[in-house]
Amino acid sequence: MDWRVLITTFGVIFLAEMGDKTQLAAMTMAAQTKKPVAVFIGAALALVCVSAIGVVVGGLLSEYVPLIWIKRVSAVAFIVIGVLILMDKF
Repeated sequence: MDWRVLITTFGVIFLAEMGDKTQLAAMTMAAQTKKPVAVFIGAALALVCVSAIGVVVGGLLSEYVPLIWIKRVSAVAFIVIGVLILMDKF
């Protein structure tokens, strides 16, 4: 186990998810349903599934596409999404 990678990944994902729409949705659902344990389990499973997809796709892409191109495409995608959000299209 590479503890440095594990701790770095945890820190990055933890900070990225803090206060985002996923956390706000989970807080709202827990407040509405009054079933925080069920909401926690559902949210945790969803995050595990989404993370698994990201890890698998990232692992496969890295076999065929140079890292610099993965970063460039990701950067362009974030910019496009940001512009679409600013234009109220997303």
